[in-house]
Formats: sequence, structure tokens, C-alpha cells
Amino acid sequence: MRCVGTVVRGIRTPIIKENDDLASIVVDSLMAAKESEGFEFKDKDIVAITEAVVGISEGNYVTVDDVAEDLINKFPSKKIGVTNPILSRNRFSIILKGIARGMDKITLLTSFPADEVGNGILDENALDESEFNLASVISEDDYKEHFASWKHPFTGINMIDFYRDLIESEDCEVEFVFSNDVKTILNYTNDVLACDIHTREKTVKLLRDLGANAYGLYQVLTEPVNGSGCNPDYGLLGSNKATEERLKLFPKTGQELVEEVQKRLVEITGKQIEVMVYGDGAFKDPVGKIWELADPVVSPAHTSGLIGYPNEIKLKYVSDNKFADLKGDELKEAIKEEIRTKDKDLTGQMITEGTTPRVLTDLIGSLCDLTSGSGDKGTPVIFIQGYFDNLAND
Repeated sequence: MRCVGTVVRGIRTPIIKENDDLASIVVDSLMAAKESEGFEFKDKDIVAITEAVVGISEGNYVTVDDVAEDLINKFPSKKIGVTNPILSRNRFSIILKGIARGMDKITLLTSFPADEVGNGILDENALDESEFNLASVISEDDYKEHFASWKHPFTGINMIDFYRDLIESEDCEVEFVFSNDVKTILNYTNDVLACDIHTREKTVKLLRDLGANAYGLYQVLTEPVNGSGCNPDYGLLGSNKATEERLKLFPKTGQELVEEVQKRLVEITGKQIEVMVYGDGAFKDPVGKIWELADPVVSPAHTSGLIGYPNEIKLKYVSDNKFADLKGDELKEAIKEEIRTKDKDLTGQMITEGTTPRVLTDLIGSLCDLTSGSGDKGTPVIFIQGYFDNLAND
């Protein structure tokens, strides 16, 4: 009987730059790791590649000027509402610089007490003690009077102040309004750039149905501007700051990459190894309250063996209920047989109670994101073995 289940390894690679042959780097790094660590490849192993190095190797970048030009074409009035951006220096500040560079005035509407992914905007205790509630519309003056002293506990920054300074540095006028109803923006302007991530299509449809000239971030830079990069599916969503004048976009050739890496690994190892590209892992930090999913999806590309949901029984439930009177080897064999004969679709059955009903690539992406992080580990490739194993495979 094996004593180890899932094993996750961060694979170190060379530093990846524009136009690098990423498929070769991934495969060569895996082979070097195999020799170094002495592991063998097996069917249903998983190779995951962070979206950052995919976008870098593609050279999929846009500039602040590219953003400005695309928005001028969409909003010739040059006076727009910007709704529900996330409060992030890495994720949104360079986009906001491009918006401000192209516009004469921005009315920036943000939800409260936090943005879409949990970044705080004001002190919730101060909100509870104030005359305002979650249904209120809070003006910029009211915010200054009641909430402006708030700073994010991790960064020490008030992002409203940060965004105001950034917009004004581009000679653009700005007005802030705080509301949890996106329709509030139509009291200020009919030209709207909706910046929410996971409700993007619903928001744009709602605003357009009300007569607004509305676009989402996912509809900006879907085509090249003056030879720039682009992302036809997600536009500016999933982008990251590269420099003070440049954004790296979410990757657009991920599917070709994962299929090429899988093909090469089959040729070298003879094993059917699944491959995916992953971004943010879709987990929530219970201390900082931040939901780690600023990307539009966890996995923008993956091979076919990673499609679907887990179909697992809850061992604790089976042990405590169906086999409450069994122990030791007898219990182990009974549970193995339960696993072997389980239904192909356990949806809605109590036997799955407590398992996580998320798509496979979301679960695996969370595991990968936690392993690689975004710092200096130098492991943009994650290698996972035993993820699909269970007791009945022993």
C-alpha cells in the first residue's frame, strides 16, 4: 500500500522572456527535474504553467497609449463613468492611467465597503456607526468627512487617494461616488466603462438596456491598436502591470501551448500527462478578506482530461455512517469497494457531503497558485502526481 497521496512540485525554469520557446523550456525543465529528483512520469500526472510566463513569452503587451486610443474610439465624448474597478496597483492602476490619458473627466463609481475581490475601501465599523448603510449613495465629500482616514492594513495605502492622484497626474478631472448599485452612474453620465470581472456581461447588458453607451474591460484591446498585443476573449481583464507604461495581457495562445506540451511529453515519456495554464487560484484569505481571483478565469487553457468536476465520496461520511461497525483492514476494504462501485455521477447524494463541488481546473489552479506564489520562488511550472488517485487505486 502506498503511503503518499498527491505530491506537488514547483519546477524551476530559466527566467522567461518575450519570444522564448516556452514549450521547450517547460519540457526541458521537467526532464531536468526528473533527473534531479528521481521521480517517474505516470498517466494522469498534471503539468501546470502560470499564465504570467505564457503572456510574457507571447509578447502580449499593450501600452498606456494603446489603452487611451482604444477608449477614445469608444467614448468620443471623453467624459465617462468608470464603475467598480478593483483597487490594485498591480492589476488596475496602469489601466486607469490609460483611461485618464484618453479622457477629460472620469466619474469613478466603486462599491463599498470593499471592491469585488475584497480590497477594503472604508472602515466597516465606521460605516456601522455612521448615517450611511449599504444601500446609500455616498458622495466624495461624505467619504472625505467620514471615511478618508482609512488605510489598507497590508499596504498602508488609501486607494481612493492613490487613484485620485494617478488620474489627476494625467490632467484628467475626477469625481468619486460610492454606491452598490451600478445604475447610479447613469445619474452622472451615459458613457460607461464597466470594470467588474465576474459579473461583466450582466453589468454591460444592464447598462445598455437602460440606454447607456457601455463597454466592459473585456471589450477593450480585443484587437491590436497600432500593432499592440490584444486578447480577443478577455480584453484587458487578467492583465498585470509590466512597467509604468506597459501592461502584460492575459494569454491568448494557451490552448496551443498545452496541447504542444502534452504532445511532446507523450512522445518522450509514453504517458498521457494533462497540461493546463493557470492564473489566480480563486481562494479567499480569511485574514485580509481578499478573494484571490482578479483573473477572469482560473484556467484559460487546459487539455481535455481536465474537463469536468470531481466525483468523490466523502470518506468520513461513509466511515461514520455506512460502515460505522467496521474497523481496520475490514473497514479499508469496504471503503475501497465503495469507491470502485460508486456511481459515475454522485451529484446531490449525501455520500459526497463535504467534498468541494468546483470544476477540476479551479481546484487544481488553487493548488498551483498556492505552490508557486508570485514572488521569487522561480517555479512557474507546477508538476502534480497522484491528484486523481484514491484508495481503490492502491
